[in-house]
Amino acid sequence: MKQLIIAERFFLTIHVISTLFGLAGLLIVLPNPQIIANLPAFGQTVFGWSMAGGGVAYIVFGAIAVALYAYRTLGLWATATFMIPAVFLSLGSELLGTSTGFPFGHYQYLSGLGYKIGGLVPFTIPLSWFYMGLTCYLLARTGFKVVVGSSWFRHWAALAMSAILLTAWDLVLDPAMSQAPVKFWEFQEVGEFFGMPYRNLIGWMGTAAVFMSVGAILWRRVPIVLSRPQLTLPLIVYLTNFVFGAAITVFSLDARFLFPVSLSIALGVIPACVFWWTAGGPTLPTVKDLPSEPASVDSPPSDIPRTPAEILAK
Repeated sequence: MKQLIIAERFFLTIHVISTLFGLAGLLIVLPNPQIIANLPAFGQTVFGWSMAGGGVAYIVFGAIAVALYAYRTLGLWATATFMIPAVFLSLGSELLGTSTGFPFGHYQYLSGLGYKIGGLVPFTIPLSWFYMGLTCYLLARTGFKVVVGSSWFRHWAALAMSAILLTAWDLVLDPAMSQAPVKFWEFQEVGEFFGMPYRNLIGWMGTAAVFMSVGAILWRRVPIVLSRPQLTLPLIVYLTNFVFGAAITVFSLDARFLFPVSLSIALGVIPACVFWWTAGGPTLPTVKDLPSEPASVDSPPSDIPRTPAEILAK
């Protein structure tokens, strides 16, 4: 367990550092070519490598950090049953979108985010859907106090809020990645909402809702109860990725884009922080490797506590 925590924190730290390093390159170094010209040959080589692979690195490190965190906190089964639908359903949605324009509008990925699956979608994109999707779902699920036996209203409210949190991130990510001087993708149609088609936002919410719903169904018997300390990593990941998009949008684009940034803060950052704060409580025991099916009602009774609540009651 100690080794897992060390690895998890290492990759989280590298994720944050690579994000900040990428911001410095995009906002400070590239707009001032004299900085690059004054670097020694080794420095120019390192900067070239960082600009070529920085977009891939920060996404991969983020995905590894969240996957390790999920494995340690939720267990292998819960991690896999969220990751697999998230990766494959989001990839399918992205392949459909880049091929037909549905559900995000007509767009295409440029270079900078790694190898493109089918020549259309960088392999890092479904990884970002996974780690940001799980981050949003855990924050919202905890915020709405969803546990085994909760009402359907709580489940649906958590799913809806998760999709909103993820889409709120896109309000700063899309302008930063498609309209700033250095682009990673571009829309092939005029967008009504600050350069983004409205259906892009609907597509984000829909894609998020689909793969999160699959995860929620597979988790219906999983007793997940997370405290504030256990939600700190998801909150750091969410805020780090928000800052990346928001900083580029604010400093590279004109003042009109302060509106989507403000909207992203209101719909994403503030609720995420509130969910983290209201979780409260001590650090609870983790849930590890739960079976995919609940125990039979005919199973003999056991004195072994099965949920965090039962453990605390002991």
